[in-house]
Amino acid sequence: MKCIIDRRAQFSASHRYWLPELSEAENSDRFGLCARAPGHGHNYVIYVSMIGELDQYGMVLNLSDVKHVIKREVTSQLDFSYLNEAWPEFQQTLPTTENIARIIWQRLQPHLPLHSIRLVEHPELWADYQGNSMEAYLTISTHFSAAHRLAHPALSFEENCEIYGKCARPNGHGHNYHMEVTIKGDIDPRTGMIADLVAFQKAVDDYVVEPFDHTFLNKDIAYFEQVVPTAENIAIHIRDLLQAPIRSIGAQLHKVKLIESPNNSCEVYCTDLALGAIDSLERELVSQG
Repeated sequence: MKCIIDRRAQFSASHRYWLPELSEAENSDRFGLCARAPGHGHNYVIYVSMIGELDQYGMVLNLSDVKHVIKREVTSQLDFSYLNEAWPEFQQTLPTTENIARIIWQRLQPHLPLHSIRLVEHPELWADYQGNSMEAYLTISTHFSAAHRLAHPALSFEENCEIYGKCARPNGHGHNYHMEVTIKGDIDPRTGMIADLVAFQKAVDDYVVEPFDHTFLNKDIAYFEQVVPTAENIAIHIRDLLQAPIRSIGAQLHKVKLIESPNNSCEVYCTDLALGAIDSLERELVSQG
């Protein structure tokens, strides 16, 4: 029986986004504040996922052994370091979040049966790498506050209450929505980036956060005049809004996760299969009206 196990580790380090072949003005224009000398730092967290068969002792691996491998190969070398100079790989390709995850995979892969590496740079930015050449995933987390009412426009108040319960009350209710947007793409062999992080954040802010924040979704967002703003439908609409802007910055939208409350969340993927299934579900929901 195969199982996936995870081991968490951490290190603190600094880095700078700076290409010596570019001028100071060009570096500043491309990398913004991240180009400032002498650099800036983060408390990085690594999640190492490993896959394997259970042994006779009920373990995939002895986690004490895993801990020592991660410390020997990664954290002891990177902790309190200047990443640009810590490993030779970062002199060729900048130590961005996604590229650090890729290089950590390469360092650990000879020693552990890896499934994936997640590197969290801070609570609102992390990268995932799964061993697929230069392909990686980058996620930003953000939030907006909005109110909504769950009520299908073709149904009576009593019918909506039967379906949606308290959420159908006439004046609606609010949430502090948390949203995770994940893009996928190839790491640039020089900059270390899937896409420009500032442009990625701006696309999410311009197309979702600013239009949605402090609104009553049913009234202020035209899409929800006829579509019930459940968490699922909100996530679908966000996916549709972001796909073209994300393509324009050279990446592919992979996933949108919407966290409505600590108890409720949903996620939609942007693979062809997932898109077809979700679109069919959306059409079915609309047709029921």
